[in-house]
Amino acid sequence: MKNKTIYTLLFITCVVGFWVFENFYTPDTYSNPKSDNDGLLLDELFLPQSTTDVIVEHDHFMLSYSEPHEQAEWVAYPLQRSHLTHDDRQRPYFIEDPKVKTKSADWRNYKGSGYDRGHLCPAGDRRFSEYAYNETFYTSNISPQDRDFNAGVWNRLEQQVRQWCKKRGDLVVITGGILEKGLEEIGEEDVDVPEAFFKVIIKKNKTGDELLAFLVPHRESQKPLNQFLISIDELEKHSGIDFFVNQPKEWQDKFEAGINTSGWDF
Repeated sequence: MKNKTIYTLLFITCVVGFWVFENFYTPDTYSNPKSDNDGLLLDELFLPQSTTDVIVEHDHFMLSYSEPHEQAEWVAYPLQRSHLTHDDRQRPYFIEDPKVKTKSADWRNYKGSGYDRGHLCPAGDRRFSEYAYNETFYTSNISPQDRDFNAGVWNRLEQQVRQWCKKRGDLVVITGGILEKGLEEIGEEDVDVPEAFFKVIIKKNKTGDELLAFLVPHRESQKPLNQFLISIDELEKHSGIDFFVNQPKEWQDKFEAGINTSGWDF
């Protein structure tokens, strides 16, 4: 009888321990503890406003986190030719971002939802380093995406950005979902599902900056990518974000009102 009681208690302890591990254990970090990276070398003139005042900076991208929506309102990162390698990397687990004080959403919110854990800063843009690659698997860098959209038109746009980088040189990329009220929510933490995603690409030049902005509805589409172009002024209306808040008014007047595809081959 005594042995039976002991075995029962051990079994219960194991079950409880497994449940706690599954639901609460999170590895500490994917960032390089020996990093001497002094920022991302992202010019603040090309960074968006944070409407939440929650800026998180990692070694290889930075973001503005929206706790009400349980995801980043934007992720910004430099993309250089040297970043575009084909190094084979083992996909790590998605883990919560240790730099988000309110905790980024647990990956389990996505289980059974029908949505992919869609990267904002693509893992494919960070194959040049194990740490850089692994950092993209913080849950602060993902958003619920329809599988066909994620593998389809959104993937086409990511590949196009890489082609521009190979051809034209270093870029700055800003991306995220349109976060607003009344969106579908998934998981116990009510992660919002954006109805559209945006991407802004900037090419800094001494003779004059160049930029493109895309707003892509959250569904698969075979339309040419240039049909999703939008002005920065229009994107700001949709997103509620001032994208170049630090730029002089003259610069904003020149670059935000229209769409200029000169130099960008589709």
